Amino acid sequence: MGRIMNRIKLTNNTDLDKSREGSLSRERVRSIEIDALIDTGAVMLALPEDVVVALGVPQEGKRRVRDARGKLVEVGWASSIHFEILGRGMTCDAFVLPAGATPLIGQLQLEALDLIVDPRAQEVRVNPASPDMPILDLKVCA
Repeated sequence: MGRIMNRIKLTNNTDLDKSREGSLSRERVRSIEIDALIDTGAVMLALPEDVVVALGVPQEGKRRVRDARGKLVEVGWASSIHFEILGRGMTCDAFVLPAGATPLIGQLQLEALDLIVDPRAQEVRVNPASPDMPILDLKVCA
């Protein structure tokens, strides 16, 4: 499978909340659009430190993760990010990678937004069974 890149929009979710309540003008909401790698082997969103700093989102601390080599490493963990792709959005956390690293979109975002990765076409797309909004399975026990 080749590299599947997609354009994403990231916004400081705290800024969005303040804008909605009227204490911050819409023009002051920190947001950025970047290309990110669809990584079906990654669990969650991972962003370079320079992107996290530009968004002004808080780094909550460190997390131990297993990298692509199978090695345990500590990385930063940032919160309060509004993530958008293909017209769908969610609020999420992200691992913090070294500045200049390739941003990664992981399984949490793909699943939560009901997106399908097509390795043949080398693209990610909205699930055709739910074109208007994400549909997730919820098993409720009575």
